[in-house]
This record gives sequence, structure tokens and C-alpha cells, in this order.
Amino acid sequence: MSIPVPASAHTAADTPKAADSPEAADTPKTARPTRTAVDGLVVVDKPSGWTSHDVVAKSRRLLGTRRVGHAGTLDPMATGVLVLGVGRGTRLLGHLALTAKVYSATIRLGRTTTTDDAEGEPVEDRPVDVDPGELAARMAELTGEIEQVPSSVSAVKVNGVRAYARVRAGEDVVLAPRRVTVSRFELLANRGTDLDVLVACSSGTYIRALARDLGAALGCGAHLTSLRRSEVGPFGLSVAVGLDELAERGGEAVVPLGSAVAAAFPRRDVDADQARDVAHGRWLPALGQAGPYGVFGPAGEVLALFEEQGGRARPTVVFAPA
Repeated sequence: MSIPVPASAHTAADTPKAADSPEAADTPKTARPTRTAVDGLVVVDKPSGWTSHDVVAKSRRLLGTRRVGHAGTLDPMATGVLVLGVGRGTRLLGHLALTAKVYSATIRLGRTTTTDDAEGEPVEDRPVDVDPGELAARMAELTGEIEQVPSSVSAVKVNGVRAYARVRAGEDVVLAPRRVTVSRFELLANRGTDLDVLVACSSGTYIRALARDLGAALGCGAHLTSLRRSEVGPFGLSVAVGLDELAERGGEAVVPLGSAVAAAFPRRDVDADQARDVAHGRWLPALGQAGPYGVFGPAGEVLALFEEQGGRARPTVVFAPA
């Protein structure tokens, strides 16, 4: 299932199209778009050097609303798919199925760092002499359901405080391993010390930890030098917009609420009587449908998200009229 491209949308290029830094992009070169109230989702191609919050803050200014949020945080170094909710679309964010993710990445062999990526300080350099067969075997060992220890500077909470915040405060942080699923870990190119790879994985998988563990298994150490998310759930780069395009098009780049729900969730259509029940937050008979689904009225308008419980379906989100 994929989200539709809004009318007149341009697909994103393989590299982000925004300025190099949040500061550089504060004033778009094009005229500011007309600000109109919009509800829905927008898939942004996040540029490197921006936090997910930077993207949200910029989008709020470009769209003229404070009601912008994001799902599926990306590290500042990473680029690629970041899903934003706008207006009433923010109410979808906690219900989207974003557990499956796909990344392209570059792993550099021969050096470990304090953060397991290029933003950290070097820890140790080692010579690299890796046989292709051994590389394939070690990558295979890191495929499937595996135990992974997140990086100590990850966003994992330790007693309510993010691990990276504890590290910045001078604490030694050792996180517990967690089970994650790496469904694909494929070598795209071997450039000596640099490996270009594709990773398809479950939510909660840290690609820099995967790089670290591959380097440890090979005996030479490794760290992540680039990361690009190409897919998260049903959303991919083919429908993503750069921040410069969002600046040009404004609300036209937002996938309308009804289209977003229809693309991201199973659909249930109801008649006028049931639509009135939904508008008042009443339950509906169950259909045997797993997970949340969108409920649409007789005119095709989106009414709510429902989940089934026992023999009935209950509303989890009811969209008030715009």
C-alpha cells in the first residue's frame, strides 16, 4: 500500500533538495506560499544536518500552523523519509503502521567511534583485510531475528532519561540488548574500506549498531558514515518532497486527510445512519478486521479510525468536521 502523490506533485530526487542547514533555509528563495488550513500527511525528504524537530519547526512556518508533528525520528546525520502530520492529520501519527523500514547506508571498516557513526570521536583504527566470503558470512549472521545492543548515544530511555542525555552528562551508559528483525542486509558495493549496503528491518533497529557489530565480527571495527531512509511503512521516497519544494507549494504538498487515511489504513464504508453514529462516537458492529481502519461516509468523506474489540468496533479517532 502506498500513499498517493498530491496533484501536481514532483517526486523527490535521490538526494535531499533543501539547504545545507536549518539556518540557511529559513528564508526560501521563492515567494512564500499562501497559507491555508490543511489537514493530512506530508512525506518530507529530510536533509542531513537537520533534526526531526528542525523539520517540524520549519514546516510549521511554511504551512502557517502549529499543528505539525512527526512519526519515526531520524538522526541528524540521516536523510530520507520523515512522515509529518498536519492539522487533524497529527491524530493519525500514533496509529500509523511504521514498523517496517528500509535504509541505504555506507559502513566504513577499520575505525570505531564513540557514537558508532561519523559524528563521534575516533576510538581505534585497525587494518582492514576482509575476505569477501567472510564478509558475506558475517552479514548473514546479522540477518534475521537478532539480539542488538543500541548505541549508548541512542534515544532509548534509561529510568526516564534518554541515553544520549546521560552520556552528555558524563555517565557511562550500557544498554540492554533487544530483539530486532533484520529481514535484508545486502551488500550493494564493496569499495575497499567502504561498504554500501541495503537494510530492511523492524522498528527499533539501529543501523549504526549494525555497522558496529559487523566491524566487531570482522575483527577490524567499523562505523556508519551515511544513512538514508527510503521507506517507512507504506511511505517512500517516490512521494517525498524536499523542504524547498514544501516552501514553494505549501499546503498543495500535503496529502489530504481522506486520501492519507485511505492509503495508510484498510477502508470501511458506512451508510448515512452509521455515519451519524460515528460522528457521535458510537460503536459499530465488528467486521472481523484486524488493526485500525478508516471509516468513510456515504459521500466518501473520512469520519474516523476504528478498532475492533470483541464483537464491536470502537472509535479511536473521530475527525470533527473541518
